[in-house]
Amino acid sequence: MAVFVNRMLNLKKVKVIGFDMDYTLVGYHTKELEKITHKLVIDTLIKEKGYPEEIRKLKFNFNRSIVGLVIDKRKGNLLKLSRYSKVKLSYHGLKEIGYPAQNRLYQEMAIDIKNADFKSLDTSFSISIGVLYSQLVQLREDGTALPDFYEIAEDVSSALDTVHQNDSLKSVIRGNFKKYVDADPKVALLLERYLYYGKKLVLITNSDYTYTNDLLKYAVEPFLKNHTKWQELFEIVITLANKPNFFTNRSNFLEVDEETGLMKNHFGPVSKGIYQGGWFKKIQTNLGVQGSEILYLGDHIYGDVVSIKKSCNWRTALVLGDLEDEISNIRASKDVQREITSLMREKSKLEAKINRYDITRSRDREERRKTISRLYEEIDTVNGQISEKLAELKGYFNPYWGEILRAGMEESRFADQVERYACIYMTRVSDLYSYSPKTYFRPLKRLLPHEIEALK
Repeated sequence: MAVFVNRMLNLKKVKVIGFDMDYTLVGYHTKELEKITHKLVIDTLIKEKGYPEEIRKLKFNFNRSIVGLVIDKRKGNLLKLSRYSKVKLSYHGLKEIGYPAQNRLYQEMAIDIKNADFKSLDTSFSISIGVLYSQLVQLREDGTALPDFYEIAEDVSSALDTVHQNDSLKSVIRGNFKKYVDADPKVALLLERYLYYGKKLVLITNSDYTYTNDLLKYAVEPFLKNHTKWQELFEIVITLANKPNFFTNRSNFLEVDEETGLMKNHFGPVSKGIYQGGWFKKIQTNLGVQGSEILYLGDHIYGDVVSIKKSCNWRTALVLGDLEDEISNIRASKDVQREITSLMREKSKLEAKINRYDITRSRDREERRKTISRLYEEIDTVNGQISEKLAELKGYFNPYWGEILRAGMEESRFADQVERYACIYMTRVSDLYSYSPKTYFRPLKRLLPHEIEALK
């Protein structure tokens, strides 16, 4: 796959390249991982939150959620927002909310994600949250004794944190790396290439050292050509980084022993080694580089990209694995999309004719009325054809939510974040393997509406 460019990035000037680990350096088989996560979260809700045994019957449906959705905790709805934070599509439980009801609920308001009533699902790890939340809301509406919508959202999020922290999920992954982990041989080759070109590499992950070690031994170490251990690749390794706080709050470092995993307080400069916690500024200072000379790659749009752009001057790259299938589907549906575009142009021409007749008051009023009526009939016909093609187009994408980066004709809120905060984005880290470490990435010129009209 290609690397997609939002703003200029000259790799030749980048001296330090940082990586997140989960869903960045190491990919996962998302459907399998989110399916087992869904089960473990249900187990936790029953055991620790007192939810009824009945919820064990819930079957995971991967399509019920996508990256970039927003939970409305008060109303129990799952929302898809446009780049202007307007609700474009919504479900209450497992039932789609029709446009009139949706309009009444949200009155075309702009959703403020900073409001505690809303929770954004910003990473593939969040898909199981969206699926399970919708299912539990539906169960409650069907009569099962469950907490209110807000508490359900809080409980599901808390249970997800628990299964990530108490080793229940990680132990399952360790037990069958092949089933859950998508090991990409090109990642190891890419890292060694960057070292050959004089780049310093840094790993900053929210995972603990034991899991990081196990995972990279499986997914990276076997494919190394010029090194024997994954630790040799990195100047600095930060585990349990607690992102996004790592980029926003000053915190002390703990030094981790590579062999035993034991930790001790660390004082003084952060030099080559393995650490836990800490703060980005100290790393940048001790590496002796400017923020603009660091490129960081991650999969979490807020924790790995937005927080960096708002807190420091590092360059950013987003790894959006969910986009891989979507790009294939866009290519497969291009003929249908061309037909929709052609029909929309035809509709615009008919509307322009109506406008001209409407303002030409000197013409015979009856003739003008008949002509306008005929043009509206033609528009109705075109609208019917557009509706048919839109239904056909929908079949290429998620049956409930459509495309990740689109909300109807507009870009989605998630797409807006990608465009505003990620210098470049890609479907997997190894997409960079096709590019020299001296590549100068330049975005295409984006035409404004008046430019498009003027260049017709």
